[in-house]
Amino acid sequence: MSNSLFDFGMIGLGVMGRNLLLNMADHGFSVIGFDKDEAKNVALEAAATPGTTVKGVPELAQMIHLLQRPRKVMMLVPAGQPVDDVIASLLPLLEEGDVVIDGGNSHYTDTLRRVKYLHEKNIHFMGIGVSGGEQGARSGPSIMPGGNQTAYEHVRPMLEAIAAKVGDTPCVAYLGKEGAGHYVKMVHNGIEYAIMQLISESYAILKHGGLSNKQLHEVFKTWNEGKLQSFLVEITAEIFLQKDDKGEGDLVDVISDKAGSKGTGKWTSQDSMELPVAVPVIDTAVAMRTLSGYKDERIKASEIYGKNAVGDTASQELTDQVYDALYFATILSYAQGLAMLFQASQDLKMDIPLPQVVSVWRGGCIIRSSLLEVFTNAYKQNPELSNILLNQEVAALVKSAEDNTRSLIAFAAKSGVAAAGLMSSLAYFDAYKSERMPTNLIQAQRDYFGAHTYQRIDTPGTFHTEWGQP
Repeated sequence: MSNSLFDFGMIGLGVMGRNLLLNMADHGFSVIGFDKDEAKNVALEAAATPGTTVKGVPELAQMIHLLQRPRKVMMLVPAGQPVDDVIASLLPLLEEGDVVIDGGNSHYTDTLRRVKYLHEKNIHFMGIGVSGGEQGARSGPSIMPGGNQTAYEHVRPMLEAIAAKVGDTPCVAYLGKEGAGHYVKMVHNGIEYAIMQLISESYAILKHGGLSNKQLHEVFKTWNEGKLQSFLVEITAEIFLQKDDKGEGDLVDVISDKAGSKGTGKWTSQDSMELPVAVPVIDTAVAMRTLSGYKDERIKASEIYGKNAVGDTASQELTDQVYDALYFATILSYAQGLAMLFQASQDLKMDIPLPQVVSVWRGGCIIRSSLLEVFTNAYKQNPELSNILLNQEVAALVKSAEDNTRSLIAFAAKSGVAAAGLMSSLAYFDAYKSERMPTNLIQAQRDYFGAHTYQRIDTPGTFHTEWGQP
């Protein structure tokens, strides 16, 4: 094997890198990995399916020497400087036409810089988003590649082989130029933040309403068998059954309520403001994770203002309202993320094909859900749809859940249960469908104190008024 030429190389043999290589090997490709930690090289070979061609090596030059040309190399290392360090190590070893892939969660602006830098050296650089976690990497992830399309064709057979499948369709497609792959993955993660926040708020309302964890399991399990079917709802149902392995009771009840994050949700929120595109549910999800970190202050505030307590108010009516509100807000979360991709595709000239994006998300990824089939149909009708809320089928689903959403949000507000994500989804909806918003007053205020001018609805042009003059 040591003198064989391998189809694909991986730099970084953590769980994700190892599992992706093993997935490729199971589909008939010969793969080689490099890690400075010899134990990880040994673990890679030990985990290989008998009869597959898998090798781990401790020297980068050795791996590059054993790759078929044009070489196809993926990095799975932490975002930021480590990626640039690996590129610097690779450059003396590569030749023109080789393909270098960053499979981590890099910010798309870094990917744009690296694409340009390596293009000048006649080396292809691709940013590829991978979603599905450790299990998905091994059995079939959702893969979001962007960059040079010629480079994509070099790796397409391998990516299509290892990707999750919906029917016979692999959950991978070319998603646009330069930094498009990492941009799509960033927005995917922003939507993920939003839906997780919405699920946690739904849990809070039902938990405060008196449902036990066993009852919550049954509720979410039932929901996952209907129109809310999704990976996140499915695992939520399972979480409520997990017993505490270090004590008595259920594990979920002893987990700290200070939520962590790796920054991709924040990037989505920040970049939406640069475009600009409104994504308030994602913004709220990021803010609530930040607020969860104020644990000491929250304890003091609860002593000053009193704890929120709904009491034993859980009923089938309340459960139905939560169900519809979660469905409503989930649609709004997708709508905001996809609208951001639509605008970014145009403004940043990345040519992101939204029909392919929602198709890729249907399987393997964290935000996979039955709703993506609805969105796929919407984009088949109009590939240039700027917002899925403008599709009639989507509109019918939103309208069907609207009344219960309003009732549930009123209940949450009156009961003192924080439901910021649900509330912001309704506020976005009400503003988006408003033919006239009250922002005419804001324009008047801006012109009053800063002479920022305004436009009129009856006469074209730009105007300024000397406010308060007789």
